[in-house]
Amino acid sequence: MTTVAELLVESLADHGVTQVWGVVGDALNPVTDAIRREERLEWMGVRHEEVAAFAAGAQAQLTGRLGVCMGTVGPGAIHLLNGLYDAKKSGAPVLAICGQVPRGDMGSDFFQEVDNDTLFADVSVFCETVTSTEQLPGLIERAGNAALQHRGVAVLTLPGDVGELDLPSGTPVPRLVARPALATPDPDALAEAATALESASAVTLLVGAGARHARAEVLRLAERLSAPMVLSLKAKEGLEEDNPYEVGQSGLLGNHASEVAFSGCDVLVLLGTDFPYTGFLPEGKTVVQVDLDGARIGRRIPVQHAVVGDARLAVEGLLARLSAKPDRSHLESARSSYDAWRERQQRLTDPDHDRRPRGLLRRRVDNPDALIRPELLAAAVDRHAASDAVFTTDTGMATTWLARFVRMSGTRRLLGSYNLGSMANAMPQALGAQGLDRARQVVAFCGDGGLSMLMGDLITAVSHDLPVKLVVFDNGRLGMVKLEMEQAGLPEFGTVLHNPDFAAVARAVGLHGVRVTDPHDVDEAVREALAHPGPVLLDVVTNPDEVAVPPTPTVAQGWGFALAKTKEFVAAPE
Repeated sequence: MTTVAELLVESLADHGVTQVWGVVGDALNPVTDAIRREERLEWMGVRHEEVAAFAAGAQAQLTGRLGVCMGTVGPGAIHLLNGLYDAKKSGAPVLAICGQVPRGDMGSDFFQEVDNDTLFADVSVFCETVTSTEQLPGLIERAGNAALQHRGVAVLTLPGDVGELDLPSGTPVPRLVARPALATPDPDALAEAATALESASAVTLLVGAGARHARAEVLRLAERLSAPMVLSLKAKEGLEEDNPYEVGQSGLLGNHASEVAFSGCDVLVLLGTDFPYTGFLPEGKTVVQVDLDGARIGRRIPVQHAVVGDARLAVEGLLARLSAKPDRSHLESARSSYDAWRERQQRLTDPDHDRRPRGLLRRRVDNPDALIRPELLAAAVDRHAASDAVFTTDTGMATTWLARFVRMSGTRRLLGSYNLGSMANAMPQALGAQGLDRARQVVAFCGDGGLSMLMGDLITAVSHDLPVKLVVFDNGRLGMVKLEMEQAGLPEFGTVLHNPDFAAVARAVGLHGVRVTDPHDVDEAVREALAHPGPVLLDVVTNPDEVAVPPTPTVAQGWGFALAKTKEFVAAPE
């Protein structure tokens, strides 16, 4: 006989799931026991269920298959929520298996009972509770297929007395439909968009993750239109390297070249992106938007020409209708600005920058104690990391430094909480990525605030032999919040972190821990950390007052920063 739990586990293994992340307990004991007996699956026990959800979401994004996490009755299921919201907003197919009190106790306010169907209603594309064997295998198929086809979260709840129920002989193993169908754009919409592009004097592309699979076609489009290409952060992967048209990012982590590209065009093409920061988008332009989901078109900026469909098919359709634009002045202007900005940024990666003539003034303004500049650390990681490394970044300044100094060369991959913007995601996502391939290098750019929030799961890296490389930007601050306050003219408050020696903490739980305080030691420390065979935490004490200038700094931002610094000086203890 086959039980409910055994059927569920077999269907996941057949789909290609290799690991299930979670914390064991009561209602889900039959499931974890079935995992123990399934040779194709590995149980990945964590210290906090939020880590399980982030890890599962990371695996789903990297593979396209279901990521699977588990949380048992009440608090265990609740702890999954933040990681599941990240999966939802990242378009990651994740199955959350949640426990519930026994069927006879449901609705009685039993110990630890919560209403899972209500709790997960907003985060999920599918949410059901199994109450009888007759519902299987249909519920398993519906849950898995909903997550895969809608690229979202499915929640399947098992009451405590359901997982071990026997199924009728011959019950088929559920089969999941792995790939969604490609949406073919409407030819008339393509024709109208092509007409607008043909008549344009200057075109700029804003390209997002939805076009990463169409790299060759997107580069041909940029060449055909002589168009500079602004990349969203998630489009760095796959579209940044060997791209003579890209001019970096926009938004707070971007550079002035994106503003040159936006302001100088008369037609803007949004290609596979839902870039949310409307304050950085240009006004008064003719806009063409290509997106697989028609609901996203026009919700950030007015759109005159909408093309709903797969990005590769859409670009192929446009290329067939477009002639070449020989005038490259717009492209060259944006690229010149980008090259000059990158050269200025590279100066900050010199360990002796603050001692050189160009660096003395800036040191007095933002680094009087000659601490390690985060740019130096990020550039060293880029230099020594493998060409197929997987990078994860915590939300905040760690993401800024990666965006500016790490190139997605080779087959590098990139993950972060770029839509939800959660803290504490980098380390859990790195654990998930490393679980897929323990031989592949995985590097997490961790903020000190993010790392300390879920620091207990450093133990998971050791207990499951996951050789992640955790690079901690240890500036003793919630850095992005500090910057937000100061740009608004407020003195920083509540952002100071009284950190331990993170390297010592790491060594205490079994990782290789290294602490760096001298700029001249950074390069060798990074090289050695990345070459170490096991899990490593590299704790680098960085400058908390480093300023990341946005693409177009305003007078108000500059005045706010000066005012904030004055208030901080006046309020400082003697």
